[in-house]
Amino acid sequence: MLDRDLAILYGVETRVLKQAARRNLNRFPEDFMFELSKVELENWRSQIVISNSEKMGLRYAPMAFTEHGVLMLSSVLNSEKAIQTNIQIMRIFTKTRQMLSDNSDLRIDFETMKKKIENQEKNIELVFQYVDELMEKKEIIPERGKIGYKK
Repeated sequence: MLDRDLAILYGVETRVLKQAARRNLNRFPEDFMFELSKVELENWRSQIVISNSEKMGLRYAPMAFTEHGVLMLSSVLNSEKAIQTNIQIMRIFTKTRQMLSDNSDLRIDFETMKKKIENQEKNIELVFQYVDELMEKKEIIPERGKIGYKK
């Protein structure tokens, strides 16, 4: 997103947003924010056909923010919207961590059940192996005569 759109979103002037970002450059690595180059700016201007760039606030190259940069802006800006956004981000982060924690308990239970099933399969195979051995021994033992009273 461009700086001017984010300024509207967070309820601050574009110059205030840019100033806050420049004062906190260590919070905005290249994958969070970058400034449009002169070539990109001219290409962008020609695509949207801006007749008076000064009225559009485009005397300087705009800053473009990635998803992470948009979120980071909420922590460096001091507007009410930015503060509320930052609070929501913290709540969502905490809730997500809790959900992952709950799911890890389920994963552990699943792994335990999986091990039990594997053990049961091994036990069943062992039982069939013993049955096969007993059948082989039965074939080796000769038939005995009948015991009992004769009529």
